[in-house]
Amino acid sequence: MSAPLDDKTRAIISATVPALKAHGTAITTEMYKRLLSTPAIRDLFNLSHQQDGEQPKALALAVLCYAEHINDLGALGGMVERIAEKHVGLNILPEHYPYVAEALLGAIGHVLGDAATPEIAEAWGKAYWFLADILIGREKQIYDEHKDAPGGWAGWRAFRVRSRRAETPTITSFELVPVDGGALFRHKAGQYLSFKLDVPGHGSQRRNYSISSEPGADHYRISVRQQDGGVVSTWLHETVKEGDMLQVANPAGDFFLDETSESPVVFLTAGVGLTPVMSMLGELAQTSVKRKIHYVHGADTEALAAFRPEIEDLASRGILAADFFYAKESVPAVSHGVAVHAGRVTTAWVKQNLDRSATYYICGPDSFMRDMVDALRTENLPAKQIRYEFFGSAADPDLVLSAA
Repeated sequence: MSAPLDDKTRAIISATVPALKAHGTAITTEMYKRLLSTPAIRDLFNLSHQQDGEQPKALALAVLCYAEHINDLGALGGMVERIAEKHVGLNILPEHYPYVAEALLGAIGHVLGDAATPEIAEAWGKAYWFLADILIGREKQIYDEHKDAPGGWAGWRAFRVRSRRAETPTITSFELVPVDGGALFRHKAGQYLSFKLDVPGHGSQRRNYSISSEPGADHYRISVRQQDGGVVSTWLHETVKEGDMLQVANPAGDFFLDETSESPVVFLTAGVGLTPVMSMLGELAQTSVKRKIHYVHGADTEALAAFRPEIEDLASRGILAADFFYAKESVPAVSHGVAVHAGRVTTAWVKQNLDRSATYYICGPDSFMRDMVDALRTENLPAKQIRYEFFGSAADPDLVLSAA
């Protein structure tokens, strides 16, 4: 383990906060430009987040958060765990870290010019490797836990598409089983799978998709929304068929159901954000502990609300209460045994129906999550009762920094 950062180094890092606020995205954009010039490193990244600028923005926020908390690194435990889980899903290894160090320090010097003094370069070198050593250590723990667990594996494992099913006109589910016929690692309800995919015309691609099947099933299921212009989602929807093979890493992620609690749960989801929640619902439905469950979902129309029949079945059996919100369609106030509302899920509605004893699990577009999280915080709900998943690169500062 690295020795604690000395006072001088921490003081220099703190002094660079204004520069990071002003030039952080420029630094990380330059960093990725340098980093992605190495093919072996480039193939580790979701390049769509480079094209839309989300990944550099997200990293800039993380670097800023690190600098702002350099004197209170214990506050960054959540962020460190999230990064470690993401790295494990992508099979990031210790030998990759020197490439990042060289690219980051080079980018700082390039963007800040003469302001990047030797003292600043030295301080950021120390700070980088201090954090890198923490991540490398935590990632090794996770890798070892996966490898040693029943059904676990190291690196990439070949899975066959056993079946596929259209859930809505834009969301398709894929059931995956291991080609080797071996056991499956029991994921935590809410975690995701990482994929290494060879997409014709686009080369090697990396993507993460939440597991929508319950833990303990004989397969993993992912439910993918086809995005406009999405390279991988379009390929999955239009090309991948039953019998095809995909390369998959062990389940990962720090957004998962707390199985030790018996308190009520409220699921706030929008769009394809329901996918990890479906795994959680599967877990809750098979447990002997009966918890109060409230499922709230927003979609444009009833036809675009994936897994609606499954939710209606659970509601009819008294396992949960459900509210559906349809932004672009008016339907009866009660449909198929669940409450239905016109419009979007609003913060006013969430506050009006607040359950102070419940833990809230939130997943959807960044703007939706920000609104829901802010609504719960303004009602002074304890932070431990507010949990949310990051989609994409998590480049929303209100979510990234407040979750650290």
